This record gives sequence, structure tokens and C-alpha cells, in this order.
Amino acid sequence: MTTAEIREGFLRYFEREGHLRIPSSSLVPFEDDPTVLLTIAGMQPLKSYFLGQAQPPAPRMTSSQKCFRTLDIDQVGRTARHLTFFEMLGNFSIGDYFKDDAIRFGFELSTEVLGFDPEQIWITVFEGMEGVPADDEALETWVQMGIPRDRIQRLGEADNFWKAGPTGPCGPNTELYLDRGPAFGPDGGPVTGTDRFLEFWNLVFMQYDRAEDGTLTTLPAKNIDTGAGLERLAAILQDTPSVFETDGFRPLVAWAEQASGRAYGSDPRVDRAMRVLADHGRAMTFLAADGVRPGNEGRDYIIRRIIRRAVSEGSYLGLEPTRLTGLVDVVAEGYGDAYPELIAERSAVIDTVGAEAEQFARTLEQGTRLLEDVLDRSRSTGVISGDDAFRLHDTYGFPLDLTRDAADEHGLAVDEDGFERLMGDQRDRARAAGRKGRGVDRQAAEALAARSPVTAFVGYDDLEVVTTVTAISHLGDGEALAKIATSPFYAEGGGQVSDHGWITGNGGTAEVLDVLRLGDDQVLRVAVDGDLPEGAEVTARVDAAARHATQANHTGTHVLNWALRGVLGDGVRQAGSYVGPDKLRFDFTHRGRIEPDDLAEIERRVNVQVAEDSPVVATVMPRGEADALGAIGLFEEKYGEVVRVVRAGEFSAELCGGCHVSRTGEIGPMVIVSEGSTGAATRRIEAVTGLAAVEHLRAREAALEAEVAQRDERIRALEADLKRARAGRVDVAAVAAQAEDRDGARVLAAEVDAAEMDELLQLTDRVKQAVGPGAAVVLGAVADGKALLVANFDDAAQAAGLSAADVMREVAPVVGGGGGGKPGMARAGGKDPAKMAEAIERAWGVLREPTT
Repeated sequence: MTTAEIREGFLRYFEREGHLRIPSSSLVPFEDDPTVLLTIAGMQPLKSYFLGQAQPPAPRMTSSQKCFRTLDIDQVGRTARHLTFFEMLGNFSIGDYFKDDAIRFGFELSTEVLGFDPEQIWITVFEGMEGVPADDEALETWVQMGIPRDRIQRLGEADNFWKAGPTGPCGPNTELYLDRGPAFGPDGGPVTGTDRFLEFWNLVFMQYDRAEDGTLTTLPAKNIDTGAGLERLAAILQDTPSVFETDGFRPLVAWAEQASGRAYGSDPRVDRAMRVLADHGRAMTFLAADGVRPGNEGRDYIIRRIIRRAVSEGSYLGLEPTRLTGLVDVVAEGYGDAYPELIAERSAVIDTVGAEAEQFARTLEQGTRLLEDVLDRSRSTGVISGDDAFRLHDTYGFPLDLTRDAADEHGLAVDEDGFERLMGDQRDRARAAGRKGRGVDRQAAEALAARSPVTAFVGYDDLEVVTTVTAISHLGDGEALAKIATSPFYAEGGGQVSDHGWITGNGGTAEVLDVLRLGDDQVLRVAVDGDLPEGAEVTARVDAAARHATQANHTGTHVLNWALRGVLGDGVRQAGSYVGPDKLRFDFTHRGRIEPDDLAEIERRVNVQVAEDSPVVATVMPRGEADALGAIGLFEEKYGEVVRVVRAGEFSAELCGGCHVSRTGEIGPMVIVSEGSTGAATRRIEAVTGLAAVEHLRAREAALEAEVAQRDERIRALEADLKRARAGRVDVAAVAAQAEDRDGARVLAAEVDAAEMDELLQLTDRVKQAVGPGAAVVLGAVADGKALLVANFDDAAQAAGLSAADVMREVAPVVGGGGGGKPGMARAGGKDPAKMAEAIERAWGVLREPTT
């Protein structure tokens, strides 16, 4: 089975079992899940259903979900099994079936669809832990399915109790293993931990919700969540030593072979580089197609790391960095049918990968010079220090692999323990920074702010100003906290993200990474290149494109708030928001789900106001005056006596300190991409506007077109199957046996079962062949309230003086039709199917008449 056939076979099986096939969600979780940066499991997009926070579209669902995990990223390429991006096949039950059916489905699909020998299947079940009993129910169900008890083993929490993260839905699971035989290791079952027993499917019995303190509470309903790695199944069914030899990866490896002129399998180091390119080629393409762009934080750093690692491995094969964009085409062509967004976003993905590869190429050149210095300095000790390895990684983006390879070539070791310790310290700082305010140490920022006057914010009106550095404090690794006298940069607040931008002076430049709000003051976190001392005159410039997109989304939340209150009632109150250049998120109070018709009306009302192109005006006024205008504010937010009111036309007035467009028309189209529950009586809408909305609609249109094409193809296949089945119902031999000899011909007229003219034509060919030489066959059928007639005569019958056209001219009028044709073939249709028997009798009469 090909990878595509495995995916389709899995999904079709569960569709037959009453499951709704749902499309893969994005790798970027739309719901703000603080536990993950990317989608890591098939059930993750369904989390709110498992927790009872939202109503699923159906109680039974199945999907092939795009997933991404970075835990073992440094092992990718070094082993035959580690991947970052993968597809997870799964079936899900939300309060419908439980263990018995889940196990039955697992056994049937494994043996009947995938074709595994039941004698090779081993099972593990949960052995129990404090507060959760051993899963004897699952064990007994497997026994009932025919698995001997000696092929069912119990394992503990680490192996057979599944959880998506430190908190959230979880439960005991049972796993299916395939015994690959003595060539892969000793007997003894999965507990041996050898490669002989390969786990291929995990069935999770989702019963509990784990709190932050580790306590388990029972979920509102017992649910099923299963996961089978598509790539692993392909390796098993295609009998390949690793996933990289399967049909899903082979085109990527072949591209690397062709591009480099090297052969896979010729050298372990070459193999490693090609495996990295194959995995990372898929990873970066899928990530970028889902809107992830290279950066220094979160998921943006993940794609940056993936692309840079691919560049460094490609360089080992002699590939120029920009050649890596060729991998995007291979991935799009191989997976575009299943994931149309790869085709729709191909150009943007190529631009993203190409730009990052070029940027890293320049960094790589600078870093290589530093690496040479490090190598020279390390010869005396024989070890590259952890500090040097970390600096290469942190400053120049050098993957540890690259440093390790260079060390090996020069007979040196790398202090990897020291490197990991420094990486751990960095992660700890990042986590602490996240707690203190998006990457800025608040205490250090407050100390810096105390050294200089309050910064004047002018960013409502000006995106570029000439100003002065009033204070700066270097943090190390090129980063610093800084204050400027006048700032165009918006500090995060009111749901709106901080501005991104640049500060430029004679002695250096700085990229503005974050802006921390300190009351009416602000402190910038910057990445400095060069020297920007206190007192230096600089130009501060906001990233105008990102700001405008953010402004459009911010004004969009105001219009959305108005539309929500108009459709759902004045009980709607804003409960939080996120406004960035990529999207908007709006939390609000409302009990119960929002009906699809209401959601469509909300979106329609927003876009009507956008089309009206009303002015958007911000005014500072006393709070009492704002109240008189009916201005509304954030739920539970505290406001002073003087407030800033943002009005959109005559329909919306809100207390807001954020940045907005000048007219509603600048928002562009708004598309609501998701709506769901975030807790008791609180809902969340996520939406995109402007160009992002257009791109979203194009991707959705491409996905629908692909789905329609696939559906049409399935319909055509079913119609062909139906034709074959109907044709098979006609006993051709029995019909042919009715033929009579007549002056050198064998004549026949009969009524048969056919659904359309083409089918009747095919039947006359088959009957004519069965009658033999001299066949003159007339067949009739009734289909869709019409009479169909076909006369099909061979050459010998024509030589005997018979003409299909002459016969049809005599017969067709009987059924209210007209007909004609050639001596060998004629056909006709009629509007009086009730006279079909009379028409067949008339055909016999004509065929039996002697030739004159």
C-alpha cells in the first residue's frame, strides 16, 4: 500500500463505521493553548470537545492530522525513525462508543484493511497506578477478539497512560505491536523493548482531566482517542528499513541525490544529511504553508531552526542555500492532493524558505570565521568549550550538529554537557521572562526607567521620529534594554501586541523586539548591532506593514464587538482580546453556543460596515462625557477620569488606548475562522482581515475544489462500478440462445435491463459476440421513463441483406420515437416505454421477413 492508500483506507474504514471525516487542523493551534506551540497530536484540535467545552460536529470523527514535535530534533537524520513533522491517523468518540468498539475497530482495521497477520499482533494494557485501576476490561476485550493472553502484556504509566501535556485530557491506553520476527531481536513481547516489536497504533481511553497539581477528575463523558503514525505504518507495510525509504520520503531523498550528485546509502554521513533534508523539507514546507514565519521566539524560532539546520546539512552535500527551495516543490507535488494549502501557498513558502536560507548563508559565512578561531583555540585542550559552542549557536544560529561535525574533522571533542547547561539556563531565562512580560525582565526595566525621564509616546501619529537614547543596559548576547526620549513604538496593552521596528544611529542599529509598558512610560528590548550609547541621536522607525495590519485587526475587534451585541444582545461583554498583525482574537461573555446562522450574520454585519468606509476617530475626554456617548470598555478593566474614546462612524464607541486605521474600509474583508468556548459563559472568536482574509479564503477555496474533485472522482468510480454490476446481471448466454437462423444470418430481438444508452450499446456488442457469425441483434430497454433501442448487425448479417438502419426505421415508431443509422449500427429513443414489448415483436417480424 502507498502512503496515500493507507491514509485513505484508514479514513474510509471509519467513515463506513459512522465516523465523520474531518480535515486536518493547522499546525498552528487557533485556540490559544499555552501548553504547546504547535499541534502535537491528532486529538489536540478536539480538546474542547473532550473537555465538554464545545459541541463536536459529530460524536464519531476520524482524521489524518498534521503534527509537529521538536523533542528529538537533534536526533533527526541520525536514526531511521526520528521525525519532526508527521501525520497522525486517528478515530475519535465523544461520549459515544468506548473500549469494546474501539478495540474491535482496531483489530478489524489492522487485520482486514492493513492486512496484518493476527498471529503477529501483540498487545499492551495499563497495569494501574495510585487512583487508577489496572485495565482488566481492555485485556478481556482483546481476549474476546482472539488475542491469546500470553500475547497481552501489562505496562505502567510511562507506557500505557496517555496525556497530551502536563495538564488536560488523559487516560489509560492499549497499544498494538507487530512482531517482526527473530531477525529483529529475541522473543518476549513489547516488554523487552527491542526493535522486534514495533508499536503501530495507540488506543486511548480518555476518561480524566489532569490539573496542574496532578490530580485527576473524571471527564463529562468517556471518550476515545486513537493515534497511528502514518509514516510508521508505511514503513511496515512497504517493508522498508526506515521511513526514509517509503514512497512518502523517497522523492525527497531522490531530489537530494540529484541536486548533490551523491548517492543515498553510499556513506553514513551523506545518508544523515539526506535524511535531514527529507524530514526538514517536509517540516518547513508544512509550517510555512500554515503561516509560520522565521523569527526568534516560539514557533517562529522552530521554523528558523529547521531551515537553518537544513542549510547546514545541505552545505555538507555541496548545495547552495537557495537550492533548498526545490524541496518545497517536491513536497507540494507529493502532498498537494491531501493538503491543498501546499499548492495554494507554494509561492509564499518558497519566498519564506529562500529568504531565511539566504540570510543564514550570510550568518554562516561570519560564523564559519568564528568557528575557525574556536577550532584553533581549542587544539591545546582538545575540547571545544560549552561556552564557545553555545555562542556559535546563540549568536550565529549554528546547530550543534555543525559544531560537532567540525570538531570531529579536527580530532576535537565538544563539551556538550556545558552547552546543554547554558541552553537550559537560557530556557529558564526565557520562561522567567515570559512570566514577567513577554521577554523583558520587569525589575531590570523598572531600574532602567528610573534613570531617565518618561518616554513621550507619539506613535498614534508618527511611525518614524528622530530622537535620543536616554538610557541603555546591555544584557549580553547582543541584547539590551533601552529608553529613548520620544517613541513611535506601541507598548503591549489592551490586547494589542508591541510594535516591531528599528533604531538607527551613526554607530550602530538595533532591532526592536519588544516594548514593555511601565505605566505611562516604556522600555524597549532590542538586539543591538554596533554601538548606540546614551545620548546618541537615532532614528526610531516602526515596521509600518505590521503596524497597519495590527491597526486593521484592532479596529476590526471594535466592529466585531458591535456586530456581536447587535446579533446576540447587549449582554455581550468583551472579556479579553489578542490583536496582532496576523489575526485578531476576541473573548466575550455569552451563554450557549452560537448558531451557524448567527455567526454568518455577525460576519456579514462586520463586512457591511467595512464597505461603508466610515471614519474612525480617537478623542481624549472626561470619563463622564464618554459615558454619555455610550462608550463601552473592556470587561472588568479600570479606567481613569480622563479616557481615550475611539469612535467608528455613528455605530461604535469604545474606551481604547490602542492603534487604529482612519476608516473602516482600511480593515478590508473580515473572515471568522473559528468560534468556541473558553470556559463557563465565555466564547472566543478568531478572525483574519485584509490580505490575510483573502489568503484564507483562497486556501479554503483550493481545499474545497480539491474536495469536490475527489468527490467527483469517487462518483465516477461508483458509476463505473454500477455499470459493471448492472451489465453483470444480464445473462448474455441466455439472451444469445434466443437467436434464430435466417438466410445466412442469425437474428435476435429481446428486451434487457440497462440504465442508459451506452450500457445498452455495450450489451449488444456482448450478445452479438455470443451469437456468433451472421449476428443481427436488436435489444431494447426501459430507463428513466424512456424507451431505448439498439440494432447491432455484423458484416455477415449485412451481406445476407439485413440493415440495422432499415430495421430501426420500422421499430422506433412503435415506442413513439424516430431512429436511423448505418447498416451495421442504429439506435433510437422513444417516449412510450409501455410499448417496448410490442416494439420487440415488431423487430422479430422485420428480422424474419425474407430478403427480396
